[in-house]
Amino acid sequence: MKKIIFLITAIFFASLSRLPAEDKVLPLSPDKIKQILADFEQYAQKAIQEWQVPGMAIGIIQGDSLIYAKGFGVKALGGTDPVTTKTIFQIGSTTKAFTTTIAGMLVDENKFKWDDGVVGMLPDFMKYDPWVTREFEVVDLMSQHSGMPGYAGDSLAILGYNRDNIRHAIRYIKPVTSFRSQYAYVNNLFLVASALIEKKSGVSWEENVRERIFKPLGMNNSSVDMQSFLQAKDVASLHVKKNGKVMALPKEWEYLDWSYTYGPAGAINSNIEDMAKWVSFQINNGKVKDKQLISEKNLEFLRSPKTIIKTSPPGENIYYCMGWLYAESKPYPVIWHNGGTSGMKTMVAFVPQANIGIVILSNLITGLPEVLAFKFFEQYFDKPPKVSVSEALAEADKLEKEAEAKKPAHPKSSCAPMALDKYTGDYANDIYGKINISVVDSKLVLTIGPKNVKMPFAPWDKDVFMVSWPVCGLDDDSGFAIFEVSPEGEVTGVNLDFLDTCESCGVFKKIAPKASL
Repeated sequence: MKKIIFLITAIFFASLSRLPAEDKVLPLSPDKIKQILADFEQYAQKAIQEWQVPGMAIGIIQGDSLIYAKGFGVKALGGTDPVTTKTIFQIGSTTKAFTTTIAGMLVDENKFKWDDGVVGMLPDFMKYDPWVTREFEVVDLMSQHSGMPGYAGDSLAILGYNRDNIRHAIRYIKPVTSFRSQYAYVNNLFLVASALIEKKSGVSWEENVRERIFKPLGMNNSSVDMQSFLQAKDVASLHVKKNGKVMALPKEWEYLDWSYTYGPAGAINSNIEDMAKWVSFQINNGKVKDKQLISEKNLEFLRSPKTIIKTSPPGENIYYCMGWLYAESKPYPVIWHNGGTSGMKTMVAFVPQANIGIVILSNLITGLPEVLAFKFFEQYFDKPPKVSVSEALAEADKLEKEAEAKKPAHPKSSCAPMALDKYTGDYANDIYGKINISVVDSKLVLTIGPKNVKMPFAPWDKDVFMVSWPVCGLDDDSGFAIFEVSPEGEVTGVNLDFLDTCESCGVFKKIAPKASL
């Protein structure tokens, strides 16, 4: 899931280039817009079928108006209930811009400043490096340049750890780059941002979203919690693709809650009609009717480049801002963000100077929402096409096959493990706390996290085992368990290499059993 969230966007970055600020684009005639929308709909319909996406909703916004809104396909594969413009989807990481907007409102209210030190306001905030802890500012929480590896700590939420657990774990995550030097996408710091928002506003992040954004914008069908998603009548199902086959996840899937744990980074549920109001709010520079909800100065600050994202070829720049990305493009830069949960994919993009924006919600993780959004801007600004949907799909399939080919092959001549009970017992580290490895039906099984997630081990080579995470009846090879064994043959620890990308995050030391009296 993590690897494909930004998979297709890179294909389009090569087509983006800068244009001098004095170049202008004349407003399009109604007939021209009508033709563009007709062509785009035909293009989207074909693309959805090619990419095997069960359902999608698309909204196109011009100023205050939703000029195009349409549902495609079905809410659940195998069903007949169609996606409508009111169908609720999880919008994933496009939630981040809601969090940064609330932070901007609090800056307007002088609750804090962007360059205020975080630890001075949240004394329990701590990074691995004491100097970084002291220097970390509010702006750094939402600019994706923390020095941590990308997606650090994400598995904590999936395994059942709560927001406090995740915020506390940040102090144990070793940096892989210097602070503020490189882009790396993380979700955990948005939980710190939400803690600051809650402390300075006096109410929860959820209440802030409802009162400061949903209500004034009239986003009456949007929500921030799992129960609202489960109870919604017009709602899409999550889907996954395994071995080329698309399948729907159960409505009350056991891991559905993880994105709501990461709420400020990705929990909002919404539909095209409500998200159109959000994009209009952005296009209108923070104003709803005659009311300025956030100052233009702070809204612009949120949408201004903070961290460069390395792209190929060099010189065509894309930046992370604060809950938004900024892509240099003709005739104007595109402000955008995508989002992916465990079975839905979203794209929100707009061009403020042209008063035009697009929202795409889908019920399968693919790169298609990004492909379609940039394709629409190509059509709208009459730019020559750079990459077709079919070419983008072929590239995505190629990358997937390359990733599959890189998976390690089982050794032809492997050594048998020791007696399985030698590996059993309790293990622990600072991030995940205590885990247990036991023998169940002649197999080693890992039990980890507050959810007591069970992961069976399969022998690989001597003290190395392949770990599987059974999801929806399918075994998903997660990685390896590599046991540390002393010269005397005693197991002293285990490295679960699939638990995040940070150094030593998956290293657990064995806890010696207490001597009986």
